[in-house]
Amino acid sequence: MKLRNIILTTVLLATFSACEDMFEPAKENNRGVEEMLSDPNYAVGLLGYGYAMLPYDNSSVSDVATDDAVTNDKESGYSKMALGSWASNNNPMEQWQARKAAIQYLNTFLGIADQVSWAENEVTNRMFIDKLSGEAYALRALNYYYLLMAHGGWTADGQLLGVPILLEPEDNNSDFNQPRASFSACVEQVFTDLNKAVDLLPVDYENIKSDAEVPARYKEIGAKMGNYNLVFGTYQRGRITARIAEAIKAQVALLAASPAYREASGVTSETAANYAATVLNRIGGVAGLDPTGNTWYMNTSDLDNLGSGEVPAEILWRGNKSNGTADWDIGIQLEKNNFPPTLYGSGRINPTQNLVDAFPMANGYPVADKANGGYSENAPYENRDPRLAKYILFNGATFKEKAIITGTYPDAENKQDNNLNQLSTSTRTGYYLRKLLREDCNANPNSLNAKFHIPVRIRYTEIFLAYAEAANDAWGPMGKGSNAYSAYDVVKAIRARGGVGTDNGDAYLESIKGDKEKMTQLIRNERRIELCFENKRFWDIRRWQMPLAETAKGMRIDKVGESLNYTVIDVENRNYKEYMNYGPIPYGEMLKWSNLQQNKGW
Repeated sequence: MKLRNIILTTVLLATFSACEDMFEPAKENNRGVEEMLSDPNYAVGLLGYGYAMLPYDNSSVSDVATDDAVTNDKESGYSKMALGSWASNNNPMEQWQARKAAIQYLNTFLGIADQVSWAENEVTNRMFIDKLSGEAYALRALNYYYLLMAHGGWTADGQLLGVPILLEPEDNNSDFNQPRASFSACVEQVFTDLNKAVDLLPVDYENIKSDAEVPARYKEIGAKMGNYNLVFGTYQRGRITARIAEAIKAQVALLAASPAYREASGVTSETAANYAATVLNRIGGVAGLDPTGNTWYMNTSDLDNLGSGEVPAEILWRGNKSNGTADWDIGIQLEKNNFPPTLYGSGRINPTQNLVDAFPMANGYPVADKANGGYSENAPYENRDPRLAKYILFNGATFKEKAIITGTYPDAENKQDNNLNQLSTSTRTGYYLRKLLREDCNANPNSLNAKFHIPVRIRYTEIFLAYAEAANDAWGPMGKGSNAYSAYDVVKAIRARGGVGTDNGDAYLESIKGDKEKMTQLIRNERRIELCFENKRFWDIRRWQMPLAETAKGMRIDKVGESLNYTVIDVENRNYKEYMNYGPIPYGEMLKWSNLQQNKGW
């Protein structure tokens, strides 16, 4: 590849600092590669693009296209997708363009990383090459992971394909008409990149206190405490670490070992479980489950007092915290969008009855098991899993010291704009979002009060659930493989943390701990509950080969005399086809490149 012929538009002037001010926008600069070799600030901007283009959403968006939620926003592309507009030329879930652009920048960076003069000191320079290259490998792997989720799939001739694998920067002389590599080859390349990242990066960015603590590989070339801390110390927090790379590896393995891909991915559930265990063993396994991790968004003291790059116990990787009030800022954006209308919100995300029914009774039994659980259709929110009240606002729930009435009560005392279908910003399902929101925010436009929020990229609970899913599939509910804990151990700890089955020893869990299929369903249900509104459900449904087209339901509550009548209603009939378990290659790409194969059905 003739790097000298590449002219790059570097949109970020980045420094070696991390987290809160890691990459700030700068004026656009057009520079050739030769100039970047002598100017590390501009060279690192290539890597900065990889961070600026991270594939994470800062708010819940895709859940409204699943059985977990609907939205009252008639312009939502995700809602339109769920109602039948999803096509290869109209795809809100597309990752093709953004991921490939990021990969191009990262490939270019990897091509010059060992030629740039990062520091005058030779030892410091070597350490910077290793660290920055490790970050680039991990970021490239992350981008390929999201490409596989969005665009990997089976073709009409029975092949499981991923995407074209590009490991060198493209230029005007490149052959852009590249075929899709097999899904298994893509996964193997992702693992290769992540293994390189793990080898080059520290587990965490921490300052060492003496020369004796310098890792052997750098001690051998003369590194001292000072230059090691400059490169790998706390100042770098917020960037990708070996710990984060291991977590991404666990996510990729779970995807590949899932029913939608396992036939030809080359990855087994045993491998996926062991990759997740690598991450969990660093925090002591099940004993490391954060006791308040399921309400991390409500742990205001932790959020408000986080130092630069620090993470609470539940969070493995996060973005920059903010308490700004601008429309694009996360400081109060979630609250303005999702508070009920009486609290100056737009009530955008409306949880479904489908999701509410997924929450078990407090004693751990499913709501469908009325004999053991005690569910009452006349009092549907009593004696329920405590997480229900923490994640969803239902009729009569108290929020910001006010009762939220979602029913259709005719009396003046209870009539609210929060009532079912009262306004364009009212709930369509009888429920409002509670999860992710800070109750101490004020969305009143005349007296906005924003609070610190953090974009969460990876939670430990997700990795625990990944382990449980893969371990159960590999070894059954009680099997441990070569690890110290089982799927049963993980599920029991997660449910106990949520307050489920604490009075009866979680009798339901105990009754199914010998049944692999029932444990599979329970693990999937726990994942649905614990990760709801975190943009996981859409991808989970597809990789489990479950139907996307389940009708979204709600609850209509009428008052007759002094009694409340509860009626389950259909809210949205979803229009998905079976082939949509695998996303399309973009229509425009199919027109341009003859070597690309489309996934079946698109």
